[in-house]
Amino acid sequence: MIRINLSKVGKKYQRQWVFRGINLDLKNSDKIAVTGYNGSGKSTFLQILAAFQTPSEGAIEFYHQEKSVLPEHWYQYISCGTPYLDLPEELSLKENIEFFQSFKKIQQGLSANEIGEIAELDQFMDKQVKFFSSGMKQRVRLALAILSDTPMLLLDEPLSNLDKNGVNWYTQMIARFAMQKTIVVCSNNQPDEIAFCTLNLDINSFKIA
Repeated sequence: MIRINLSKVGKKYQRQWVFRGINLDLKNSDKIAVTGYNGSGKSTFLQILAAFQTPSEGAIEFYHQEKSVLPEHWYQYISCGTPYLDLPEELSLKENIEFFQSFKKIQQGLSANEIGEIAELDQFMDKQVKFFSSGMKQRVRLALAILSDTPMLLLDEPLSNLDKNGVNWYTQMIARFAMQKTIVVCSNNQPDEIAFCTLNLDINSFKIA
């Protein structure tokens, strides 16, 4: 069980505030959509949740099983799927999955081959990722994030580069493997990305000078 509490969180670069005054209490299995226009600060907000960045003001508290967790240990409980996370492109798909498994536990003890099948990329297991299309790479990122055995899933515009079949696959992946997780999805209000979300945080509402 996890919980994240944000109190008056803000982020600025130089003198410009990206957002300010966010109060939020994320509880176990919450599903929240973070919406806003391009450049509004959605990705920055997600990176703060993942402890990749620190807020300029305010406080974030992370709890697991009612015990406080230091930011440097949040990664143990969080998996991220974003189109800007690089994959080791010289490695094959199988080698990429095995490398990921070396530092992140996968649900149900799935093997690399089983993950490839779930991603519908099993025929490309021995192919170097540098030869994958952008849509195939996005499937790999999403499959690894969603299948990680973590209680929290952070997604940034997960439908980027996915075609209609990919969108259907994403919807099925969430339903099959992620509904027990706390999920935060940054989206440009694409219905298929956030259809399962029951909460919404409009980042545009926190543009306070």
